[in-house]
Amino acid sequence: MTTSRLSSALFTDYASRLQDLLGSTDWSGVEQLGHAMRECWGHGRQVFFCGNGGSAGNAIHLANDYLYGIAKRTGGGMRVSSLSANAAVITCLANDIGYDSIYSEQLAVQAQAGDLLIVLSGSGNSPNIVRVLEQAKAMGVKSSAILGYSGGKAKAMVDLPIHFAIDDMQIAEDMQLIVGHMVMQWLCENPLSVKAAA
Repeated sequence: MTTSRLSSALFTDYASRLQDLLGSTDWSGVEQLGHAMRECWGHGRQVFFCGNGGSAGNAIHLANDYLYGIAKRTGGGMRVSSLSANAAVITCLANDIGYDSIYSEQLAVQAQAGDLLIVLSGSGNSPNIVRVLEQAKAMGVKSSAILGYSGGKAKAMVDLPIHFAIDDMQIAEDMQLIVGHMVMQWLCENPLSVKAAA
């Protein structure tokens, strides 16, 4: 078989697995996440994203989308940040305290009860993800997770798990952005008329 035919088969298989997952998913959890994010938006609470590797890149991407993209007017977006974004902070904490604490320490300083933490993870078992979820629970910060594989420890720890049982890291990361963009468009269709009272 030629290289071109081998490539075509791989691409078709990838697309088929992604399409099958999209077609078989119950999206009710994504709607619940949308409502949780809209509540934070309306009350001026903060939303925090984090993840490792490609999931860290997705966390930064989605923080950008919600800061500006949901309202596209000055001051109209969500109070949102990615705990994965500041390399100086991450390397400081990793060096001084340990990599397991790079997100929990940031959350401990920045978050308040009623805020929302969204973790992006393939396995759901990364020690820094588990630790930031423990920190969120201790502070009364609501939590959600977009997960692949078995969902790992994070699936049982969060208030709102969104789990895709796919043993493929790339498709798991695709789903993080798909969910994020779905919620973004839902919020655009369900905007805030006025800021709710805190």
